[in-house]
Amino acid sequence: MPRARAREAGEVVLSKDDLRAVTAFAADCAETVLHVFETAHPDDPRPREAVETARAFARGGERGKALRDTAWAALKAAGGADTEAASEAARAAMAAAGAAYLHPLAQATQVKHILGSAAHAARAAEIVAGDHAASEAHLARSAGRATPAVVDVLARYPAAPGGGGRVGALLRDLDALIRPAHQPSGPDRPGRPRTAPDQPPGPGRCPGPHRQGPGAASPP
Repeated sequence: MPRARAREAGEVVLSKDDLRAVTAFAADCAETVLHVFETAHPDDPRPREAVETARAFARGGERGKALRDTAWAALKAAGGADTEAASEAARAAMAAAGAAYLHPLAQATQVKHILGSAAHAARAAEIVAGDHAASEAHLARSAGRATPAVVDVLARYPAAPGGGGRVGALLRDLDALIRPAHQPSGPDRPGRPRTAPDQPPGPGRCPGPHRQGPGAASPP
């Protein structure tokens, strides 16, 4: 879609390279806490499969059924986890697979697709340590993983939304760490022309965050 039309429609123009960069970042963040889930559920491969499928897309694969299926499976694993920390770790994996379906809409809620995996991972680390300092350190490491491409994509969107409980607060903290200072966000942000990818599924195909738990990004 031409940039002028995107502005009129309140949309953000994204390339597949943009989506791959965001998904790679999300997979990196989720992988840091996979052990939290796997220690509690050593025979359940669903969160790891979601992260591996996200990586396959980030490395050049196509979006499709595998991403959707593994994201939903990781979410189900989160719902059946024995501990809150394991549940958050599985949600981080779900968000990693769902990152490939970042919607080109200039809405604050879309930031959950970019940073949701890292926020859930930080919450898992915080619960394990029993200390907010653990999540702060985890967020700092996640911010360090954000490539220039991820920072560029984030800056096209409004700041992270309010609400979402503790995970929502961690999402906003990470957004503040990564988002370029004094840089406009949303579709009016100047930048190089980009080619739009295949249109991601519309919001109607994704269950709303209120169905996933506080601060959760929706699977595709």
